[in-house]
Amino acid sequence: MARRSFDDETLAWVREMPLSQVLDKLRDDGQLFWRRDLDFVPENDQRTVRLFLSSPSGFAWEVLVTGLKWFDVRAGKGGGGGIDLVMHLLGIDFVKAVKLLSAGAGVAGQRRPVRPQ
Repeated sequence: MARRSFDDETLAWVREMPLSQVLDKLRDDGQLFWRRDLDFVPENDQRTVRLFLSSPSGFAWEVLVTGLKWFDVRAGKGGGGGIDLVMHLLGIDFVKAVKLLSAGAGVAGQRRPVRPQ
């Protein structure tokens, strides 16, 4: 039987994490900077926002976000959720992405996303 690295609660929590919180975590860790394009007007879904991201090493991304879905305009790639986004941006695997996003979970003051009932 394969050994699981993460319990179901941790995986559910990380998968439900709002992408703004994911990006804030990466910013707080010094891994990237991001800002919202306040002039962007979505064509289809009015919830869509455009974000400009950059890394300290000079990489840059233009990402469209609608809920938990994201699309990297320059790379022509998209996905769903913070795990996929972190894997894409940092070039790391699933386990490293989950560890990065779940680091600090359970620390007082850490905001966990509200699970739908």
